Amino acid sequence: MDKNVDLKDFLRTRRARLTPAAAGITDDFPDRRVPGLRREELAALAGVSVDYYVRLEQGRNLNPSATVIDAIARALQLDDTERAHLFDLAQPRRARRAPAPRAQRVRPTMYQLLETLDDAASPAFILGRRMDVLAANRMARALICDFNALPAGQRNKARFMFLDPTARALYAQWEKVAAETVAVLRLDAGRHPGDPHLAALVGELSVKSEEFRQWWSDHQVLTRTSGAKHYRHPIVGDVTIDFQALQLPEDPEQTLFVYTAKTGSPSQQALRLLASWSATAPAERTAEATTDRE
Repeated sequence: MDKNVDLKDFLRTRRARLTPAAAGITDDFPDRRVPGLRREELAALAGVSVDYYVRLEQGRNLNPSATVIDAIARALQLDDTERAHLFDLAQPRRARRAPAPRAQRVRPTMYQLLETLDDAASPAFILGRRMDVLAANRMARALICDFNALPAGQRNKARFMFLDPTARALYAQWEKVAAETVAVLRLDAGRHPGDPHLAALVGELSVKSEEFRQWWSDHQVLTRTSGAKHYRHPIVGDVTIDFQALQLPEDPEQTLFVYTAKTGSPSQQALRLLASWSATAPAERTAEATTDRE
């Protein structure tokens, strides 16, 4: 992953989606050959010279000021997540080599919390960098995938989504969830451009999945904080859950996901049935067996 290329492609794709009408300008080029604004129109909206913006979009100027980046973000009508991603991509390269990624470890108190949520029939898991699954309670393993049974290097939510055939059957809206997964991974790539493990994951998924390759080239970015998901589980049938994603204050690169179902709903009954089934199933690996991830 090259920040020059990523910056160029991100600016180009954001500019392509912004129409003159949405930007509040008169369309002086009714016979446009490509969608979106022209470079000179975007430069005018941002208050920079056309030459400067062209060099920026071509990846030939990776040291713009925060004022310029903010002006371009406003001109492109970026949301908060996209704006943060643009700042990540436009930051100057470090002259020294980036340090090797540190192993990610889940604190013992978080394992206790995951077990407590098992008692409430609430699937829960912790994702780290690259969407690595660092820990998952029994309910999450029963609902989604027994990540503990996988080799440590394969415990990854994006890898499961695109390379495990059971994922397509499990998610009722697989395309939507999969596209959002790519957008989350793209955001992480902007924050950690020198991560060799992330580069290897993106390379593997790009080679093995045409859908991943297509969505990756769209340069969408997303932060997930809450929402709903629909599952078609082979044991308990249809399940609709609400999720909350909580970034851990003491571990900012770890996110706790907690799943719940509406009180009295068929989905809540399905989760309770799943809790009973998973508790009587053959003994599984405990959450503490999860190996440290880099």
